[in-house]
Amino acid sequence: MSQFWSPAVRALTPYVPGEQPREKLIKLNTNENPYPPSSMVERALQQFEVEHLRRYPDPESLALRQALAKAHGVEPEQVFVGNGSDEVLALAFQAFFCQPKPLLMPAISYSFYPVYCKLYDIAYRTVALDDRWQIALNAFDSDNGGVVFANPNAPTGHGHSRAAIAGLLERISESVVLVDEAYVDFGGESAVPLVERYPNLLVTGTLSKSRSLAGLRLGYAIGSRELIDGLERVKNSFNSYPIDMLASTVAIAALTDDVHFRACCERVIATREWTRRELQALAFEVLPSQTNFLFVRHPLHSGAALFTGLRECGILVRHFNKDGLSDFLRISIGTDDEMQSLIQALQAIV
Repeated sequence: MSQFWSPAVRALTPYVPGEQPREKLIKLNTNENPYPPSSMVERALQQFEVEHLRRYPDPESLALRQALAKAHGVEPEQVFVGNGSDEVLALAFQAFFCQPKPLLMPAISYSFYPVYCKLYDIAYRTVALDDRWQIALNAFDSDNGGVVFANPNAPTGHGHSRAAIAGLLERISESVVLVDEAYVDFGGESAVPLVERYPNLLVTGTLSKSRSLAGLRLGYAIGSRELIDGLERVKNSFNSYPIDMLASTVAIAALTDDVHFRACCERVIATREWTRRELQALAFEVLPSQTNFLFVRHPLHSGAALFTGLRECGILVRHFNKDGLSDFLRISIGTDDEMQSLIQALQAIV
C-alpha cells in the first residue's frame, strides 16, 4: 500500500472487471456480443478523415446525441453521452446521489454501484432480492436519497416491465430513480418512454452489448432536461471532451443500421434459449433471462469446480466468489458453435 495514497484511496475496494485472457479461450465471461458490428461501422472507419484528429471534438457531441435521440424517440436535449456507461453512471452518482439520505440498491446487482458509493462517500442501503432472485421493487421505500438498479438485472438476468417501473415512480418522486438498461435489448422492456411523465427518472444505456461496440467505450443517459443539465455540470467540471471524433462517428454509423441491430439481438436470444434448454437437460437450475447471459447452478457441483473444469476445457465463464453467489456461474451467450462446445464440455464434467 503506497505511502503517497490519500486515506480515501486506501479505503477503496475497486471493481474487478471480467478477465481478458491472453491465451486462446472460448470467452464467455464478460457479456460481449459474439457478432461483429454493422458493416456501416467498418465503412465509417475507412472513410474517416484523419486530418480531423488535430482538432478537439464537439464538447456537446450534438450529432451523436441527435442519433441517440432519434433511436429512442426523445429530444437531443434529453440525451447525455459519456465514455462508456460506467462513466455515465459515475457522473450520475456524483450529480444526484450525494445526499443526506442513503441511496437504495439491490443487494445483488452490478457490483460497481457500491464502489461508486465508497469513492464518493455516498451512504447506501441494500435491498434483498425476492425468493425468485428478482429485484423486489416494492421493497424500495420512499424515504431515500435515490434508487439505482439494473433492469434487466445483472448478474441474475430478470427484467421488470415498464408498468412495474411506473408503479415504483408513482411512489418515489422526490429523488432520482436510475434504471441501468445495459441489457434491455435482449428481451427487456425499456423505461425510456416514462421520462416524459416522471422528471426524476434517468435511464442509462450502452453500445457495448447489443451494438457490438464494447471496445469503443460509449454510454448514454436519457432523462428530463433538469437531470441532463445536472450531468453536464459534473461532466464539464471533470472532462469537457469525453467523446472523441472516432467514437462519435462509429456510434452514429452503428445506430443507423437498425436491421443489423435487430437481427443480431434476435440471434443472441435464440442461442440463449437453446442453451437454456440444454443446460436444464443437464439438471442445471437456470434463472430466467432477458439478457445476453445465463445465471446457472448445478445441484451436485460447486460453481468453483465447474469454473475450473470449464477453464481446463478452454472455456472461460464468470464465477463470483461471494456469499450467496458462489454456487452460480454467469455464462455469456456466444456463437452457436461456442455454446455447443460449452454444452459438450459440461456433459463431460457433470
